[in-house]
Amino acid sequence: MSDRIHVVVVDDERDIRETVAEYLDMNGYKVSKADGGAALRKIAGQGRIDLAVLDVTMPGEDGLSLARWLREQSGAGVIMLTARDSVVDRVVGIEMGADDYVTKPFDLRELLARVKAVLRRVGRTSAPAADGGTADHRTVRFGACRLDLDAHKLFGPDDGEIPLTAMEFDLLRAFAERPNRVLTRDQLLDLAHNRDFEPFDRSIDIRIARIRRKIEADPAKPAVIKTVRGAGYLFSSTADGS
Repeated sequence: MSDRIHVVVVDDERDIRETVAEYLDMNGYKVSKADGGAALRKIAGQGRIDLAVLDVTMPGEDGLSLARWLREQSGAGVIMLTARDSVVDRVVGIEMGADDYVTKPFDLRELLARVKAVLRRVGRTSAPAADGGTADHRTVRFGACRLDLDAHKLFGPDDGEIPLTAMEFDLLRAFAERPNRVLTRDQLLDLAHNRDFEPFDRSIDIRIARIRRKIEADPAKPAVIKTVRGAGYLFSSTADGS
C-alpha cells in the first residue's frame, strides 16, 4: 500500500538490518534498508521518511551525525540502536535530535513498541492529508510561531514547517495545555512521556534550548518559554515573539 508508514533501517551489520526490516514489514510498515549514510540519503531523495532506526556506531558517518542530518531535513522520528547504555550517549543523542534509544541486544517486540510510540508522538500514524491543510485543527501560538496540536507540526511566521522531534512536540504540547504556569523539570519529564532518562540529566534543558532556537526571536533572551530560576519553565501565552 502506498500510504503505509515508511521506516528506514540503517545499520552496517547486515543480519541486524535484515532482521529488523523483516519484522517491521511483517507488522505492516513499508521498510527500506540502508547500510550507511549514502544509502540513507538516496532513500530520502526518493520520498518521505516517517521514521529512521539508526545504528549509533557505523564506519564512516555514524548514526549521531545522520540523526542530526535527518532532523535538519524533515520531521521524521529517530530511534537510535546502541551497544552502550550511558547517560552521556543519550545526552549526545538528544542534542543530535534522537527521539528514543534501544540498547543492543534488544527484543524485536520492544523495538516495535518504541517505533509505534515515536510515530504517535511525531504525528505519523497515518498518511498526511492530500491537501496538506490544517483547517479545523487546534492551534496554539508560541510567539510568532504556531503549533498545530492535531497535525503535530510547528509553523513559523511565514507558515513554513519547522521540524520537531517527538519529545520537542510533547514539551510544546505540555506548555500549550498549561499556559502561564511554572512546570518543573520533573513534571515536564512526566508530561513528555519520557521517564527513560535519568531524573537529573540534562535532557529537558537541552530540548528547551533547541525549542527556543526555533520559536524565540532572541533565544538568548527568551520571552515565550521563560526560565523561572530554581523552579522550572513557564510558557508565556501573551508573548508575541517580536
